[in-house]
Amino acid sequence: MSRRTYNIAMVCDFFYPQPGGVESHIYQLATKLIDRGHKVIVITHAYEDRKGIRYLTNGVKVFHVPFAIIYRSSTFPTVFSFFPLFRNIMIRERIEIVHGHATMSTLCQEAILHGRTMGLRTVFTDHSLVGFTDAGSIFTNKLLKFTLSDVDHVICVSHTGKENTVLRAALDPLMVSVIPNALVSDDFKPLPRPEPSSLPFAQHPLPAHPLGPNDTLTIVVVSRLFYNKGTDLLTAAIPRILENHPNTRFIIAGSGPKAIDLQQMIEQNVLQDKVEMLGPVRHEKVRDIMVKGHIYLHPSLTEAFGTVIVEAASCGLYVVCTAVGGIPEVLPSHMTVFAKPEENDLVAATGRAIAALRANKVRTERFHEQVKAMYSWTNVAKRTERVYRGISGDISEEEFYGADDASHWSVTRGRNFALIDRLKRYYGCGVWAGKLFCLCVVIDYLIFVFCEWWWPGDQIDIARDWPRKPPASDDD
Repeated sequence: MSRRTYNIAMVCDFFYPQPGGVESHIYQLATKLIDRGHKVIVITHAYEDRKGIRYLTNGVKVFHVPFAIIYRSSTFPTVFSFFPLFRNIMIRERIEIVHGHATMSTLCQEAILHGRTMGLRTVFTDHSLVGFTDAGSIFTNKLLKFTLSDVDHVICVSHTGKENTVLRAALDPLMVSVIPNALVSDDFKPLPRPEPSSLPFAQHPLPAHPLGPNDTLTIVVVSRLFYNKGTDLLTAAIPRILENHPNTRFIIAGSGPKAIDLQQMIEQNVLQDKVEMLGPVRHEKVRDIMVKGHIYLHPSLTEAFGTVIVEAASCGLYVVCTAVGGIPEVLPSHMTVFAKPEENDLVAATGRAIAALRANKVRTERFHEQVKAMYSWTNVAKRTERVYRGISGDISEEEFYGADDASHWSVTRGRNFALIDRLKRYYGCGVWAGKLFCLCVVIDYLIFVFCEWWWPGDQIDIARDWPRKPPASDDD
């Protein structure tokens, strides 16, 4: 039996041509949902020469809206001025579900608010971890509570991320699902290795490329060079690692404000022949960089998932990473060496990884097939589709929430769009904040009423759809 298909809008500030985990997640999820018969569009801001409407592989239609960027690719908060354009796109494309991504995305937060005002189902995927103590985190979490007070369902990429989001937005845990990131394993294959020899012990061969004590070992880093990615930690650790292990070199790919610190460290320690900085790289070139290395170093200070370490393991690299956030959930222990987010421990963990590789104790040539079996975008799309079916009422409450919890969700599951009910949900966000949020919702509703009068929906042309693929069956 074929399943119902949906018209879905993915909304986020972070999308191609900018490289990154969120960007890759949105694109891969969109293409796999299209493979299952759904219609998916992406709404993001303009990127230099990327303006207007673009079509990507598999018929992914991308709207690049002209809004100013203020910080790390996030647009300036407009709150209401995005609404008329957003409404026009929703009507033209006959969108049923608005799926926003990333806490730090202004477009995402505004789209969820406007989508609910228009009577659309909404889903939010959180890709990051945010603290609770500093002023920026407190402000961010308050805004997230505002947005998620009236969302149908929330998806997190790790169980640690789920705990963080539930606490930050004061959500019922039953309202949050965990669906991890994945990768296209065929795009991250290791270099081909020679066949093992036909000696009597070939049934248990040594790794195809054993490292000798004097062979050069390459450590790869592919990351945005920001504070939260541990660039300061990396800058402090590299000279010590190279001092302890002379036959080692680094390849660093990525850009960001902390790149200048790395360059200064290289010059001060005269490491130009030991550390190569490649600058920003396109995502399709990441595999070509990774296969040059033996170890992937990931010194992040906070991370909800860490797709790049999955890509590194798939390329056959031994992973050294900090045990923060959701990273310990991502890969099994035989593929990783964990370190505390401290300089001394990161240096020690890297030393252990180097020693293990030189002693041929790690079978990295097996990593690719193991990762391929663990992570699949097709599986992510199926699980996301199930969320869409649940919030749209196409599967029973017992099936979506579980038999034991169905009665608990009998009222809140089908969150209605009546203005008075929405205001009740927002009013509970705080003594002062609740009143402010209610005012924002009322203004948003009045703008919607004005737009419906000024430019009725039935006068907006409907866009022609890209030819759809046959809907996936229940067995697919």
